[in-house]
Amino acid sequence: MPSDELKEQIKDMLITNLMLRTPKEEIANDMPLFGPDGLGLDSIDALQLVVSIEKAFGVGVPNSDVARVALASVNTIHDYILEQTGR
Repeated sequence: MPSDELKEQIKDMLITNLMLRTPKEEIANDMPLFGPDGLGLDSIDALQLVVSIEKAFGVGVPNSDVARVALASVNTIHDYILEQTGR
């Protein structure tokens, strides 16, 4: 799967599973997902995101330290999925 296509799938997953009101076009690949300078996701969103990634891509997030790095942006989720699936 091409990188751009995977990033689009990640954005679709974010919007659908977290019920975001932000249009996909406004989610930059390097935009922080957590905190006031980005999408403003919180810890509950993080749990939902972990479950969504497992279901959609078959990739688990083993602990909060890994999640803090892997779930920072669309780019970091993309890289983590590729790293875990060996693509």
